[in-house]
Amino acid sequence: MSRYVLARMLEGLLTLFVASIIIFGLARLTGDVVGVVLPENATQAEVDAMRKYLGLDKSLPEQYLIFITNLVQGNWGKSIVYRRPVLELIRERVPATLRLALAAALFSLVCSIPAGVLAAVKRDMWQDTIAKGFAIVGQSMPAFWLGILLIQFFAVELGWLPAGGYGDGAIINWILPAVTLGYHSTTGVLRLTRSSMLDILSSDFVRLARIKGVPERLVIWRHSFRNALIPVVTFAAVIYTHMLMGSVITEMIFAWPGVGRLAYQSIKGSDYPVIQGVVILFVALYVVINLAVDILYCVADPRIRFESKS
Repeated sequence: MSRYVLARMLEGLLTLFVASIIIFGLARLTGDVVGVVLPENATQAEVDAMRKYLGLDKSLPEQYLIFITNLVQGNWGKSIVYRRPVLELIRERVPATLRLALAAALFSLVCSIPAGVLAAVKRDMWQDTIAKGFAIVGQSMPAFWLGILLIQFFAVELGWLPAGGYGDGAIINWILPAVTLGYHSTTGVLRLTRSSMLDILSSDFVRLARIKGVPERLVIWRHSFRNALIPVVTFAAVIYTHMLMGSVITEMIFAWPGVGRLAYQSIKGSDYPVIQGVVILFVALYVVINLAVDILYCVADPRIRFESKS
């Protein structure tokens, strides 16, 4: 098991290294940073001085070496637009994004797991048809379109919910952004729960339980659901990471003061130190959560431990 975990950790570090190179290169394709910082009538001497101040007068390999060295030391650079440390800006925005992703994940799980179980139990009946239709709509509808529809109906027409903004952190401000961010993932969890439940319900030990006269309620929730939930929980952990990285559109629609909105504003302003910091944060979260899921699998499934030793 220890060899397996060590191998996965090394793979994670290699992924972060490759991602840092890609992020470093792409951040410099967002536009001329000096042109954003200085006015249009800046002299060539001022342009050269600004390039030297930003470290852009050095070669790309030298710039990357400085970038990765500072990154490891916890120095993520200074925002060109905000004139503040990148890590400080991200630290201020992370709580709002984490809370939004958590609310979206809770909405996704609360809606999808019961619906997936019901669709499996009522296979090929009207309940199953509605669940599959709900999944198809969720997979095909873009998040920005869903957000606009929810704002138009619940905020503009009915006036029940605020159209956007974090407010004072009240739950009512989270409802529309959480539904917008979590709806697409809800359909994936629903379909996975349904297929997993169908596999378990057709297994031998479930048939044996029914032959013994075990009540159908216990067959479904005690014998079938507990076994079908294992891949769903794993998928839910990965989904949470996708919600963090996919929050950019939702945060822009609802003026949510999170990391996603910071990333958009930084791309728009060619603020490459912030772009690098935000993307590296998302990649690191993705690697860490996937590593944690792999370790949990290794602990829960002895077959993985056996294969890691061979």
